[in-house]
Amino acid sequence: MKRRTKKADRAKQPTTTLKAVAERVNLTPSTVSHVLTDSPAARSVPQKTKDRILAAARKLNYQPNFFARSLKMKRSHTIGVIAVEIGDAYSSLVIGGIERYLRKRDFFFLTVAHRHDKKLLATYENMLQQRGVEGFITVDTALNGQPPLPTVAIAGHRKIKRVTNIVLDHRRAASLALNHLVDQGHEKIAFMKGSAASSDSEQRWNAICEVAEKLRIRIRPELIVQLEGADPTPNLGYPFAKQLVASKQPFTALFAYNDISAIGSIRAFQQAGLRVPEDVSVVGFDDIQSAAYLSPPLTTVRQPLQEMGEIAARTLLDRIEKRVKYVPEISVAPEFVVRNSTAPPNHRRAMANSAESGAAQHGRDLFQPASG
Repeated sequence: MKRRTKKADRAKQPTTTLKAVAERVNLTPSTVSHVLTDSPAARSVPQKTKDRILAAARKLNYQPNFFARSLKMKRSHTIGVIAVEIGDAYSSLVIGGIERYLRKRDFFFLTVAHRHDKKLLATYENMLQQRGVEGFITVDTALNGQPPLPTVAIAGHRKIKRVTNIVLDHRRAASLALNHLVDQGHEKIAFMKGSAASSDSEQRWNAICEVAEKLRIRIRPELIVQLEGADPTPNLGYPFAKQLVASKQPFTALFAYNDISAIGSIRAFQQAGLRVPEDVSVVGFDDIQSAAYLSPPLTTVRQPLQEMGEIAARTLLDRIEKRVKYVPEISVAPEFVVRNSTAPPNHRRAMANSAESGAAQHGRDLFQPASG
């Protein structure tokens, strides 16, 4: 005869009901329900009584029936998260912040990735609404019209009714990065403009131009490269950094659009025989998790991505539950993180490989690609 395991015994135990918890504390089921669901009516219940109810629920291993609760309250306690990508370095941090906040509030979320497909975006919006979500959080997604539900847009810049935009202070971000490079003595700075697919591209570039003019930094057209596509890997910046090197236009620093493009650029520079930061300094944007572990570690503008996710989740729940009035925009402050990918330009040496001898030699054009 097989012995039953403790796990099997537990699986066959009857589910503890709300009524059982109420009988344990000698209170009405409605009072217990108010406390366990943290409803407004629970405010009139003394704290000692709340503590007794919670202790009894834990002891009896009470698990609330989510679907029954949803039907009764006509609430799904679910929101939809609409992102371009899910597993990329940017979105994963933002969604992690959303999840962390919602988990504490017993909210669920459904996540979809549209990858810039407008038809898919519209389809997902309808599907999420049909599944009873109470609101949307969008991540790096350009909205074309007013959503049917309360919405918070992370990196949203279009003024749309009922949409609260969570935006970084891009002017402050540009000021931090460019002041750092100017203080180090850089004058010939190359720039990577964001792809049209990214919702931050226009605002970030406008902020850079504004700050550069104030600091009297000349933005040279020949030192501007335009990123294309929506590749979430370092290949986003790699081919464009190679173009920059191949142009043989002298520059001592690169301000990349984001960390992913900066990582690809560093690889392209190193393959061309250039050292970072001795030959060229590189500044990124975002401070993704891998930025501190590159070789060299990346100097970058830090967006508080997890915090932005939490702010978005809190703002949306507050709007759904009518705790706050609608606000069109919430601005978030950036930070600047100095690591080892930047240095004064007078610390650099020109080094390149000779195609004839294969030996390193000095005196060649700083930005001439190494012979392969």
